[in-house]
Amino acid sequence: MKPRDLVELVALAAIWGAAFLFMRISVGEFGPIALVLVRVGGATLLLFPLLAWHGHTGALRAHWRAIGAVGLVNSMLPFIGYGVAALALSAGLMSIFNAATPLWTALIGLLWLRERLTRLRLLGLVIGFAGVLWLAWDTASLKPNEHGVSAALAIAACLLATLCYGVSANMTRKRLGGVPPLAIATGSQLAATLAMLLPAWATWPVASPSGTAWAAAIALATVSSGLAYVLYFRLIAHVGAVNASAVTFLMPLFAVLFGVVILGESVTATMVAGCLVILAGTGLATGLVKAPVRAEVHASSEDRR
Repeated sequence: MKPRDLVELVALAAIWGAAFLFMRISVGEFGPIALVLVRVGGATLLLFPLLAWHGHTGALRAHWRAIGAVGLVNSMLPFIGYGVAALALSAGLMSIFNAATPLWTALIGLLWLRERLTRLRLLGLVIGFAGVLWLAWDTASLKPNEHGVSAALAIAACLLATLCYGVSANMTRKRLGGVPPLAIATGSQLAATLAMLLPAWATWPVASPSGTAWAAAIALATVSSGLAYVLYFRLIAHVGAVNASAVTFLMPLFAVLFGVVILGESVTATMVAGCLVILAGTGLATGLVKAPVRAEVHASSEDRR
């Protein structure tokens, strides 16, 4: 990985880590549904000119059904889930649960696409999900807060969102192989925008959101969705999907830092330990962490004599 690629990887981790901060700031005034429309709508406005400039609109028209399905599973549903979670969980905690995304991706690839996993990768799945369950058990509470959302419901929303990401990743590989990534990114945001128009209109907040909430929502749309997609697909092109997935390991660091410094959120020992267990399992399950290869020494015929 070249120094420029490493800089882009860290920048992407910071941008996606900040997404949890932006959600925490804006969701209380917008509500989860309206916030999703602002997010995907703003991302569409940013990405569509780039799509036309690169000449990939034809790919979007040719594969609009599959891209639309990916948009619902990869954007609309998980964004709603994280919007609900942001009403009760800290930015850092949401980002830690988000680290379970590669675990779902590997598990669904095993069950749906019949991908073969080594014993080490299967062990990684067990370790990773054990860390998720441990952290969820320690954090979950059935008592609703002022928004009517309990910690248990928020955690379930987070995990359903990561499950959606795992489904969409495998769906993209199965049905959209060879399609320009920018066409998938733009089309998926457009599909989510169209799907969210009526629900957002029905749940739009009566009181106009503050300037701070609008600023956070616009940053969520343009920076954490639009710009992030551009950086992510550049990284995949330059360093490959496996190396680009290392962003998962860096995101919680930035999300926790932003939450502590800007929102005054606290970090517990269980959060740190749970995060380390989840990331360890993720590293094994995705193949980023490999077992050492033992060199075999073959004796020559002269040695054997």
